[in-house]
Amino acid sequence: MCSRRELANAIRILSIDAVQKARSGHPGMPMGMADIAEVLWRDFLKHNPENPMWSNRDRFILSNGHGSMLLYSLLHLTGYKLSIKELKNFRQLNSKTPGHPEINQTPGIEVTTGPLGQGLANAVGMAIAERTLSSYFNRPNYDIVNHYTWVFVGDGCLMEGISHEVCSLAGTLKLGKLIVFYDKNGISIDGHVSNWFTDDTAKRFESYNWHVVDQVDGHDSKSIKKSIEKAKLIQDKPSIIICSTVIGFGSPNKSGTAESHGAPLGETEILLTRAKLNWKYPAFEIPEHIYEKWNFIKQGVKLENEWNRKFALYESDYPSLAIEYLRRIHKKLPDNWNAKTKNYITILQKNPKNIASRQASQNTLEEFGKMLPELLGGSADLSPSNLTTWSCSDSILKNLSGNYIHYGVREFGMTAIANGIFHHGGFIPYTATFLIFFEYARNAVRMASLMDTQHIFVYTHDSIGLGEDGPTHQPIEQLSSLRMTPNLDVWRPSDQVETAVAWKNAIEKKSGPTALILSRQTLFQSARNSEQLKNISRGAYILYDSKPLLDLILISTGSEIYITLLAAEKIVSLGYSVRVVSMPSTNVFDKQDNAYKESIFPSYVKKRIAIEASIEDFWYKYVGKHGVIIGMKTFGESAPAEDLFEKFGFTVDNIVEKAIILLKI
Repeated sequence: MCSRRELANAIRILSIDAVQKARSGHPGMPMGMADIAEVLWRDFLKHNPENPMWSNRDRFILSNGHGSMLLYSLLHLTGYKLSIKELKNFRQLNSKTPGHPEINQTPGIEVTTGPLGQGLANAVGMAIAERTLSSYFNRPNYDIVNHYTWVFVGDGCLMEGISHEVCSLAGTLKLGKLIVFYDKNGISIDGHVSNWFTDDTAKRFESYNWHVVDQVDGHDSKSIKKSIEKAKLIQDKPSIIICSTVIGFGSPNKSGTAESHGAPLGETEILLTRAKLNWKYPAFEIPEHIYEKWNFIKQGVKLENEWNRKFALYESDYPSLAIEYLRRIHKKLPDNWNAKTKNYITILQKNPKNIASRQASQNTLEEFGKMLPELLGGSADLSPSNLTTWSCSDSILKNLSGNYIHYGVREFGMTAIANGIFHHGGFIPYTATFLIFFEYARNAVRMASLMDTQHIFVYTHDSIGLGEDGPTHQPIEQLSSLRMTPNLDVWRPSDQVETAVAWKNAIEKKSGPTALILSRQTLFQSARNSEQLKNISRGAYILYDSKPLLDLILISTGSEIYITLLAAEKIVSLGYSVRVVSMPSTNVFDKQDNAYKESIFPSYVKKRIAIEASIEDFWYKYVGKHGVIIGMKTFGESAPAEDLFEKFGFTVDNIVEKAIILLKI
């Protein structure tokens, strides 16, 4: 027999041994939260180590991801394919145990965590996804979707502003299957948090409409178990369990101090800790009787098999729903997707309309939304401006199986929540705000890219073209910043056709997010032949060619395409040969083969001009040292759009003037 404390000590010892071997890491949190983890994972968590992707598993999120050895220890002990060798390789190159938990790197990791508070936000998204999916698919006696989302957070997570955004919304949405454990150890890197964090956390969460279980001894298994049972009784509120713990629990000289937070304990202190915890085994050695108690494979397989039997009956009674559930969980598009979307884009080209690309985006949503019940949209209190609702938009506030979320003014929270919605499974989320305010959400956008999250960012009011709201609302450097983010495809379409293609590509892209940069102002639709129409999806294509031997290439995007085409005609009338390249997605174009790139930008044409109402430096990679850029060098101003374009040089005459100077060099 072994006690619960001995089982928890296995986590503590593995954690301190791995951190010591790596000579870096965070032993304090795993030591402090080991008792809570032992009760949760052995008594409550529904999962299957043999199939980490079982769709009805409970989700466990380590928001305070610096304590990653806690999670790696749990995965190893319970039977996931994470060997002791991988624990010994903690924080080393190519190991499955990186410094912070990374999705797609380690079996059993739900989301990448580390930037504090974002794991908590992801968990809110997962709880939303669970409830929305269950409301859509479940039927009497068939709770096909029925699981909890469990989260570990620390003081740092709750200090981060994002925690306020997402926990406020979670309470409003009454997410009863979201249960958060707050590791109240009172220590952060700088020392005792009482010097800078004096919130009354219980009252704060009560004000959010959460169920609060306070004053739990985080080192008493009976107290922990009782607190979880209390939390599970409340179904109309998320719960937070406030656990008082000692950071570095078991370390005679470093427990309760910042010294145990983010550095190895040291060989001498580890020996003393082993003695205090009565742990008699050498580094990385776990006795068989402890492995036997921890191993969850048998129980996990049984849980999934029971669900499989239920799902087989569900398939018999509700065959259409079962097929749809599996399609969505496996991220497959409807069978008629390609034919219908291509037909829609062809119809748009044949029926030109001069409209803002945000309106074109809404029109596309109207068409694509009918085919994709998995689209779960939302906006940060800008739905009428972003135009992200369509005729069948249905708020989850009114209908639990709806397809739209009013996030309120919470750009960062919204983005991280939607990341969690995707990683739960069953949904393609899209979120929206003005392009300038993506800055509030920047780190969650980066995390979406890092996690291969299929998340569609709808960013409207794309440039100085938004006009009178002035420089506080006019994006300048944001477009370049997004384009330089790895794994993120950015589209700035020039008309309704390019907008529809951008949406199509975003929905078909299975690995990584997409940003759609859309205008407030009206855009003019270009004429295209079938070849041009086909090549839009390659990120850049020839929109206009005067004759084969080129003198000049003009490159443009968005609203500036129209004036670029007019300028090209004037330059041609002066006897020069000009090509106009529409480049709605530089990222997608950069992935094309060299032959296609050369066909668009022949090496012999050195004279090139890029025209775009954003920061100009980005475009040097396409125009080269012989090229010219007509872009922004400063912030904008408050004035009507047409006056701003005139002031900052986005005119036909200015393009022609710059072109003639370049051509005569």
